[in-house]
Amino acid sequence: MRKSKPVASEPAYRAYERRLHRILALYVAGFVAYLALLAWAERNGLPRHWLGPIFLFSTVIMYAAIGIYGRTSDPEEYYVAGRRIPPMYNGMAAAADWMSAASFISLAGGLYLQGFSGTAGQAGGLAYVLGWSGGFCLVALLIAPHLRRLNLYTVPDYFSVRYGGRWPRVIAAGAAVLCSFTYVVAQIYGIGLIASRLTGVQFEIGILLGLGGVLLCSFLGGMRAITWTQVAQYVVVLLAFLIPVSWLAYKQLGNPLAPLVYGTQLQKIAELEKKLMQDPAEKQVGAIFLARAHAYEAKLRNIDEALARDRTAAQERIRALKAQGADSALIVRAHREFAALPKDAAGAREARTRAVQESYERAKPLGGLPPHSQAYAGDPQGTPQEQEAFDISRRNFLALMFCLMLGTAGLPHLLTRYYTTPSVATARASVAWSVFFIVLLYLSAPALAALVKFEVMNNLVGSSFGALPPWIGQWAKVDPSLLSVADVNGDGILQWGEIRMGADIIMLATPELGGLPYVVSGLVAAGGLAAALSTADGLLLTISNALVRDIYCHEINRNITPEYRVILSKFALLGVAMAAAIAASFKAAEILPLVSASFSLAASAFVPAMVLGIFWRGASRRGAVAGMLAGLGITVYYMVVNAPPVRAMLGLPPGQWLWLGIQPLLAGVFGVPVGFAVTTAVSWLWPAQRVRVSM
Repeated sequence: MRKSKPVASEPAYRAYERRLHRILALYVAGFVAYLALLAWAERNGLPRHWLGPIFLFSTVIMYAAIGIYGRTSDPEEYYVAGRRIPPMYNGMAAAADWMSAASFISLAGGLYLQGFSGTAGQAGGLAYVLGWSGGFCLVALLIAPHLRRLNLYTVPDYFSVRYGGRWPRVIAAGAAVLCSFTYVVAQIYGIGLIASRLTGVQFEIGILLGLGGVLLCSFLGGMRAITWTQVAQYVVVLLAFLIPVSWLAYKQLGNPLAPLVYGTQLQKIAELEKKLMQDPAEKQVGAIFLARAHAYEAKLRNIDEALARDRTAAQERIRALKAQGADSALIVRAHREFAALPKDAAGAREARTRAVQESYERAKPLGGLPPHSQAYAGDPQGTPQEQEAFDISRRNFLALMFCLMLGTAGLPHLLTRYYTTPSVATARASVAWSVFFIVLLYLSAPALAALVKFEVMNNLVGSSFGALPPWIGQWAKVDPSLLSVADVNGDGILQWGEIRMGADIIMLATPELGGLPYVVSGLVAAGGLAAALSTADGLLLTISNALVRDIYCHEINRNITPEYRVILSKFALLGVAMAAAIAASFKAAEILPLVSASFSLAASAFVPAMVLGIFWRGASRRGAVAGMLAGLGITVYYMVVNAPPVRAMLGLPPGQWLWLGIQPLLAGVFGVPVGFAVTTAVSWLWPAQRVRVSM
């Protein structure tokens, strides 16, 4: 085991904690005063288009100042913050690290769209709340204290120390890069989304603006700087989440304690859902989407001919608009629609198949969304199709909980956080603080989803298209997949089925939806930015450390000084950040799917060999290597073979290779058992090569 620097004496350490408490109190008071000042400025005429950039740049500058102040080249400080972070502050930093863009931006959106249960093929948002919360129990009981006892720096360090040899470390480092890169792409996507909304710039430029904040927080100081920026970011995240949900609860129910009173709105939502299901206008919208599904199916019968017709029609429309002297915005839109057409038959088949599925879903009652408080999709007592939908929904719900819980116990950037505490006891205490700070937000997420859904159903649905609030058009300009409304049946009235909202917009649009002052919108966006920045910082540090410390310094160049290793880690962090920004600019998926995939990868790659290595001395090097490769391999295979581009290339219909109806992003439910089984079996067959470590 490595020996860390000695911890300061008890009186000095307590004085250090008291000084931190005073600094935190001053910071909270200052930030609240700053909010009050901006609210006063808004009431006295400060234009809205100034508030967004002010929030963006002021908060990023604040984080950057902390990051610059925490700069260091000392390896112990850079990798593990000197191992002197008190439990409460480590818990706040871990909560900020955990409150990623998925938790802050998308969790309430998932609950809004999928309800508690979800659709037949997609687990409901409640599984995220239960899975992520339960995962910290596994971290506290199985992982964090044992890793802290070894005084290591990275998760791959553990595999090298416990099992010996090069391959456990190399595989662990590669898996850390894979799952962390998937995760960080989701965070940078969220950063670009928020920055573009706050400043009005294009999405890609918003990514670069936010990326500058990420690098300023983490580039110079590593874990030392990241820890204190994450503490500051947690305060912003907490206020940004609790203020709008409390405001909405007070507006609708006269009580700001949303988690305690939102049950009343669930009953009202159920009544509104029944009313919408019987509404003739909603049925008319559903019939139109059903006709569209049939039209798309007809195009699928001869995809080449249909694609040629679509191209010809798009070109004719552009020529007609130019001949009529139409507005330039209409011509530009027509050009974009032409450019967005699939390039070949395979892409057209995938796009049309997706359009068929979406149209069929939107043709169903409530636009294909399940009743909000329904236990699972389908009906166990209904038709065979409804019974099958119920079984698939339940299996995906449980599979998602499983992947999130085990993924939490295996995510390298989270586990590294517990290396920074002074002792094993404080590592356990910091996990408890992490759970406390996370629960503060997770209890409010279901309440926020219900309050927003009631606001939409009760106040927005039934409005005239000419009287829709301006924020709808503003968000539609950022990304039409986030929010779009269309008068499908031509009656001039907005129906529920005519609204298309993505999960990533619900939280960010809540202040505008509820009629709150625009300063609260800026606060919510700043909170989402803080959540994404805090997680991106930790993930980028994990990836750079895996590439430099665990691969380069052990496999390529062993004769390197600790100081030069830190310098290389900084530049690797810069390169990875740019690569992640490029990947995020393609908008390959929403935030929650990307995060779910990273959890499956982390669970299958790390958890079996890590847990068996801690609690079973018989786990051997060959067993760990075989188990990690088998678990990760089966997970990646299931994801890839069911990816839409791969299905389109092979000409397979959706769901062709699904096992038990489990969605591809939940492949960890197969990878983890395989990893445990292979590690155990190979360790029994080849027990000779093993390294025993005092755990």
